[in-house]
Amino acid sequence: MRLKDIIARLRLPFREEKELFSSLYDIMGFYPDNISYYKQALMHKSVGRRNEKGKPLNNERLEFLGDAMLDAAVGHIVYEHFPGKREGFLTNTRSKLVSRDTLGKLAEEMGLTRLILSSGHSNSHNSYMAGNAFEALVGAIYLDQGYAAVMRFLEKRILARVINIDKVAYKEVNFKSKLLEWSQKNRVRLEYRMQKQEKDKESGSPVFSFQVFMEGVAGETGKGFSKKEAQQLASEATLKRLKREPQFIDAIFAAKSERTKMEEEPTMAVPSTEQEQDFVIHQEQAYEAHEAHEPHEPYEPHRPHEAAEPADDEFDLSDITATPQEQSREDIIAAAEAAAFS
Repeated sequence: MRLKDIIARLRLPFREEKELFSSLYDIMGFYPDNISYYKQALMHKSVGRRNEKGKPLNNERLEFLGDAMLDAAVGHIVYEHFPGKREGFLTNTRSKLVSRDTLGKLAEEMGLTRLILSSGHSNSHNSYMAGNAFEALVGAIYLDQGYAAVMRFLEKRILARVINIDKVAYKEVNFKSKLLEWSQKNRVRLEYRMQKQEKDKESGSPVFSFQVFMEGVAGETGKGFSKKEAQQLASEATLKRLKREPQFIDAIFAAKSERTKMEEEPTMAVPSTEQEQDFVIHQEQAYEAHEAHEPHEPYEPHRPHEAAEPADDEFDLSDITATPQEQSREDIIAAAEAAAFS
């Protein structure tokens, strides 16, 4: 191998590291002291690298640390930014700021996704990978520069440039509606049970505690100064649990399967289309009924083709007293008609 090629190969890692330093400076606003933390923060587990001891080398441990640091730092920032706001509001705002979707968008917006080392994944469209890398980056900053550096990074590079904290805070995210939508799509029974109602020791305001139940399986609990707030917090925690615990979902669908099995009705016979002729009175039935009520009178069956006797004297001719000898047939008919229509 020629000396020129050897020098080129030696320069390549240096050039790549120099580019990484420059890219991290554009993202964070300062140069790293220990670049190894940041290299590990950008290494997805799909790369499959191991250290000298044979242990996996990826960003999962830094992701764990960064998640904890984000909760603490963002909670601190929200607390200072919204003086006088209640715990529920502060918790809700912090949750929206550190949500996986928000962190994924931040990583994309800041150009962090193009620095992630992975194998067989699309960095630009994987919000989970990008969000995890952002958390790992925060963990690397904490180990490299300390908590104060994490606060400066979030305040000066994130909240001052990328995110409007006020818009995020007052944008309503209806976690209860999201959970209800999921349960309806999966035909899962959802209910909120109030576990406790007490008074806040400091303010004396009522505090409500609600727990989510799906198909009778207990979900998460939320506590707030209103029923709505408590149910929102319980819904949010339950949604997070649904994402991270497949066994929780399995328990819900097992309970649903058991319920639907118990609710199955036996198949009933197809109803007959023949109508019962209850309104037809047979001659034998009529005779028996007549004998039961009028045994002393002879039974005269009803003739369906014979005209019934008139109910009144509308056509009664008995008042015509003239005899045939005294009147002609035409006179008798004329007198009957006159009597009938008088």
